[in-house]
Amino acid sequence: MSRIAEIAAELAGYDPKALGVDAVQGFLARLAQSAVVTQSENIPLRDALGRVLAEDIISPVSVPPHDNSAMDGFAFDGALLPADAASDASVSLRVVGTALAGTAWRGPLAPGDAVKIMTGAVMPAGLDTVVPQEFCFVDGEQVRFPAKALRRGDNRRLAGEDLQQGQPALLRGERLSPAALGMVASLGLPMVPVLRRLRVAYFSTGDEILSLGELPREGAVYDSNRYTVFGLLTRLGCEVIDLGLVRDDPAALAATLRRAATEADAIITSGGVSVGEADHTRAVMQQQGDMAFWRVAMRPGRPMAVGLIPRQRAAGGTAVLFGLPGNPVAVMVTFLAFVRPALLRMMGCHEKGCAPPPLLRARSVDAIRKKPGRTEYQRGRVEPQPGSLPEVRIAGNQGSGVLSSMVEANGLVVLHHAQDSVAAGDLVDVMMFEGVI
Repeated sequence: MSRIAEIAAELAGYDPKALGVDAVQGFLARLAQSAVVTQSENIPLRDALGRVLAEDIISPVSVPPHDNSAMDGFAFDGALLPADAASDASVSLRVVGTALAGTAWRGPLAPGDAVKIMTGAVMPAGLDTVVPQEFCFVDGEQVRFPAKALRRGDNRRLAGEDLQQGQPALLRGERLSPAALGMVASLGLPMVPVLRRLRVAYFSTGDEILSLGELPREGAVYDSNRYTVFGLLTRLGCEVIDLGLVRDDPAALAATLRRAATEADAIITSGGVSVGEADHTRAVMQQQGDMAFWRVAMRPGRPMAVGLIPRQRAAGGTAVLFGLPGNPVAVMVTFLAFVRPALLRMMGCHEKGCAPPPLLRARSVDAIRKKPGRTEYQRGRVEPQPGSLPEVRIAGNQGSGVLSSMVEANGLVVLHHAQDSVAAGDLVDVMMFEGVI
């Protein structure tokens, strides 16, 4: 039994002519799990943004390495604070020195002494509390503040409260964000072990498609999908291989698929996967690999194909093929809903990093017509509302070939499979674009 057939057999109620969004996501999660990259490399931290960790990073130091002040103020022994937090009494201290960030103050201390301290400076031995300078009245060497302004231990960062030496700081499968780069830098590590970039080849198909620079002709349109897919893959951190535009010629299609499978881990095509279509793309895909062709219960993006294309013998193995619809908006929607999570799995991300973008709850300004039985993705514009949930308006023409409304939108209103029509004022889920496309 082929791998595609094995996965289909694992899914209850699998019907390629009427496949729900959840079933597609489950299918692709299983398929991607067998195609995860394993080769790794050590690279400079500055080059690691968006890369996936190949192994756990164990902290070689504690962060912070010492107790330090979280405020500019005065460090003192918190035992001097009265037990009654509601007391109106004040605390008076004698300032005997100054602790600056980067150096440790080591002078002698007597009961009732305080040290003026800067943010990040090491806490002097025996002192455990910092009163912010804005709470204080200073008169020469004396400082006074209300006792109820703070409690013992306030404004002190403890050694190792962020990370303890010897503990995992980041786990294998973590996709390195700007915050994660900062965490690695805080450990003093200039290099990080990462999995190699996922290689993704993509091309458009069809005699009706024009490449940029060609003269317009009747019945033809310029190829927007290649540039959309390029942007989506680049944002994801993949190594992109642009194989251009392939005409409706069986031999050319077959050769391009073979080349793509040899050079890449995954292949993305746009156009030619509709059930019953007369062009050559579906037939060539079936000849070249282990394929499934679906009608997905969604709008836009109903036709879709997925499969495994074998590499030439020297390379071995297979490349995962995602055959997307031809309409530009359908390409973007199916990429976000299905292809992006699958590619993240293939990149080696752990499970929580492979989920589709999180959904935001917003109040719909518009009434939206819908029948249960399919998932719909409507382009929307979300705007914040002070003191209330954000509002979302439908963004322009919702035709699957209308890119202008995709540019205007900042998210997709997700109308779920069983959901009915939406009335103005109802709450809806929105998949936000920020950081994704």
